[in-house]
Amino acid sequence: MAAALLANVLYSTGFVLEKRALAALPVVDIRRPAHLLRLVLGSPLWIGGSLALAAGFGAQLAVYRTLPIAAAQGIFVSGLVLLVLLSSRLLGEETTGRERYALGAILLALLMVVLSLSEGSDTVGRGAPAPLVLTVCLPTLATGVWLYRAAERRARHRHRMPSTGVEYGVAVGLLYGVSSLAIKGVSSYLSTTDLAGAVVAVLRSPYPYLLLFTGAFGLVMSQAALQRCRASLIVPVCTTVTCLFTAVLGTLAFGEALPQDPVRLALRLAGTALAVSVLLAMPRHDTAPEPTVLAKELMPHEPRRPPAEDPGLSPGQGPVAPAGPG
Repeated sequence: MAAALLANVLYSTGFVLEKRALAALPVVDIRRPAHLLRLVLGSPLWIGGSLALAAGFGAQLAVYRTLPIAAAQGIFVSGLVLLVLLSSRLLGEETTGRERYALGAILLALLMVVLSLSEGSDTVGRGAPAPLVLTVCLPTLATGVWLYRAAERRARHRHRMPSTGVEYGVAVGLLYGVSSLAIKGVSSYLSTTDLAGAVVAVLRSPYPYLLLFTGAFGLVMSQAALQRCRASLIVPVCTTVTCLFTAVLGTLAFGEALPQDPVRLALRLAGTALAVSVLLAMPRHDTAPEPTVLAKELMPHEPRRPPAEDPGLSPGQGPVAPAGPG
């Protein structure tokens, strides 16, 4: 439990620090990953946020060794409250009433998932068949990348309403869901008695390669999304998708059985359904009819306007040339 709470603090702090750093940088483009990396690696604030996220990754490994996947995800999502508070205090972001209700409903949904757990009967899965893991993860990665590219194409239209980031959050959340399954898989190989054997076993599994892919693509995609959208909305959406994906598919892949008790089973299914419903109902656009940051950066230059007319002239009348001599 302590490791899960520590992971919450580290992740929330890391996202907020990265968001503050990105706000001071030029607009990043996922089609230029090398340029993006040069920008962020030149920011000490961004590096501090990344170190906090890396420490959160270490704490997450410890959590997966001791708690069932669904329980771990429920505790991780409780960190959204801290994230919203930090975003408000340090980033000056404000959530709308509708968004606050949605976040509250998400927390309620994941509380239902946590209440469906039983310490005595729930088991912690220690492994999953590699073909099953790849069958789950590869289509998910393809879907996440496709959704992100679709969101980018829509963001380039200058006349569209600015996005709240829901589409970005869902896309990045799918990648991080795969990453969470890979972290869970790596944790199942950890051993204090045969470290060399554990390393060889991990390298023979698909998990480190899934982590490399999600780490590289997730880094580029999440930084661009964080710069363009509010952290107080995009991170909760991303976290919810990650937790639902990991709790549902990870439970099945790692053989962590669903509750046998009808009440606990109903709580878990209802909590999952509520969280999905809230995600589908969340607003896709902010209310301000201004072009998005990405659209402003990529829109063609406006033609030069003629000089302003003299307010004393009638409409359509040009300025009068000075009379010549005589």
